[in-house]
Formats: sequence, C-alpha cells, structure tokens
Amino acid sequence: MEQRRFGSTQREVAAIGQGTWYIDNGDRASAIAALRQGLDLGMTHIDTAQMYGSAEEVVAEAIAGRRDRVFLVSKVLPGNASRRGTIIACEKSLARLHTDRLDSYLLHWRGQHPLEETIAAFEQLQHEGKILCWGVSNFDVPDLEAVQKIAGEGSLVCNQVLYHLRERAIEHAVIPWRDSQMSGAISQYVSRPAF
Repeated sequence: MEQRRFGSTQREVAAIGQGTWYIDNGDRASAIAALRQGLDLGMTHIDTAQMYGSAEEVVAEAIAGRRDRVFLVSKVLPGNASRRGTIIACEKSLARLHTDRLDSYLLHWRGQHPLEETIAAFEQLQHEGKILCWGVSNFDVPDLEAVQKIAGEGSLVCNQVLYHLRERAIEHAVIPWRDSQMSGAISQYVSRPAF
C-alpha cells in the first residue's frame, strides 16, 4: 500500500484508508472482518467519529492486538467542542476504542464553541499524549484562516473534506489556499465518496 506523509507530522500513512460511517448499521461480525481484511491489505488508516454511533466500538474489536499498526483518527462533535467538552469527548472515544491514544483528533465541523477553546483542548490532549496530532474536518477557507491565526503555522495537520468526482468544490478555494498559505503542509484527505 502506498504511504504518504501525514501533514506536518513525520508519520507515513496509508494513502487509502477505511471509513466507518454507518459501519454499525450492518452485521457486526462482517464489519469487523472487513476492517481486518483492510488492515491485512495495508489500509492501516482508520477514520471514525463520536457521531458514528457505535462505530468506535466496532473499530476497537477490529484493531484488537493490532493497535500499533493502525493510524487511528476520530472526531469530536462541534456541540462538545468546548475546552472541557473536547477533553471529555476524547477520553470517552479512547475508552470506546480501547486505546490510550489517537493518532489524530479532529473537530468534525465548526460549531458555536470558540475555536480557541477547542484548540486549547487539542494542545492539552497532545501534551498529555492522548492525541499525537490534531486537525479539522469540513472547514472552508475563512475557518482555516481562523485556525491558523489562533494556533500558528504548522499546528493544524489536516482538513478532512468531502471530495469525489461529483463533489469537487474544494478545488476552487480550499486547495489553492492550502497550497499558497501552507506550502502543502496541511493534508487534505478525502471523506465519504459517493458511489
């Protein structure tokens, strides 16, 4: 499996990952088997979220005994993204995932809580070793600029975005901003392709 550097981190991550949105709607054993098969094929980047029902528990079963081979990403809901709420949400995700750390933790989309609070929580979690890096999801250019102003260049490692053949809006503003402002330091990674 092709590997690529993840944002400004030194981590090499599988170029093709496994998403878990709605994975808990089907047969649990089949879902676990599918995730394990993906891991066996080198798709060691697994993305999940607090919002995805019991997906984190499914992922926990799938990665049991393999945690060190997985680049594990989860996301905090905007409604929980106060400083204290982000820390609590992360600790609950860690418990559901049966792990002591996330490789990356994202704000699922911008909400009512000030970004300063969420970023402060991310920095605290990173200092404590509970997350190795942090990023955002579904952010447009004004939101990315706000994060960069608060956190400084190099802190934000990714913006997980919706991007596929029928949804290419990020090509107009988000990707050009990344290329001009960050010299490619932010990884854009694709989420939820439509088939």
